[in-house]
Amino acid sequence: MASKLFPGNPSEVMVIRKVTPDIVTLSVPFSRFGIIKFGGRGTLVRLSSGSVAVFSPVALTPEVRAAIASLGGPVKYIAAPDMEHHLYVTRWKDAFPDAQVLAPEGLKEKRQSNPEFKDTELTHIFTSENKGKLQVSDEFDSEFETEYVDGHVSRELVFLHKRSRTLIEADLLFNLPATEQYSKSGISPKSGILTKIIAPLMSTVPPATWQKRFIWHLTVADRERYRKSIQRIDQWDFDRLIPCHGDVIETGAKGVFRNIMEWFLQDK
Repeated sequence: MASKLFPGNPSEVMVIRKVTPDIVTLSVPFSRFGIIKFGGRGTLVRLSSGSVAVFSPVALTPEVRAAIASLGGPVKYIAAPDMEHHLYVTRWKDAFPDAQVLAPEGLKEKRQSNPEFKDTELTHIFTSENKGKLQVSDEFDSEFETEYVDGHVSRELVFLHKRSRTLIEADLLFNLPATEQYSKSGISPKSGILTKIIAPLMSTVPPATWQKRFIWHLTVADRERYRKSIQRIDQWDFDRLIPCHGDVIETGAKGVFRNIMEWFLQDK
């Protein structure tokens, strides 16, 4: 994909890591607006059935195909977790035509302006109307909890892989700097004046007041809907958190989540 946002040499800079026997992360450099070093990450999960799900797909390199093969394949689910993390969906759908695509409402309409994207079928579209009722499949729904955070400006889909107690999310919260995602690039994840300014605002280091403020003021479209989603996610049992932007929180993620979302978990 020709864009200065993404690396032109993904095979050389992508970090492919087996987080658990069933979860593989695909971490790449990614610069927001081509300037701010956020990092990007796709996540592969092997279901108990042997099917593979990909969340926030990144470049489908030969190495990624090998990682899929190592899990046994095939890719049966492709999740575009919000209005921004969808740019590689069509390429994965073309490669795995039988896969079902999960997406939030509004994404289909957004993709109509791009000839490459507009005809790609989005199989399961999460809406405010079907929230809590939409079923993907027995095999998927038995392994994952899904929350459509319709109060988020980017209309987030957040997933819990119950077996591994792993939360998978896109822009719900950040964990900068993006150390792993830039580790093979030869570029410091902290370099650049705007990154130096913005990255501390996206840190999870307590008290993380700036990230709390960022979420409260800039990423919430409907505060009451957002609050309900956060309180539902807080009921889930998770210890690991895989974000799209920044490092994986390997353990203790529930405490990090509760600190970042503290203002939404308090009584009104």
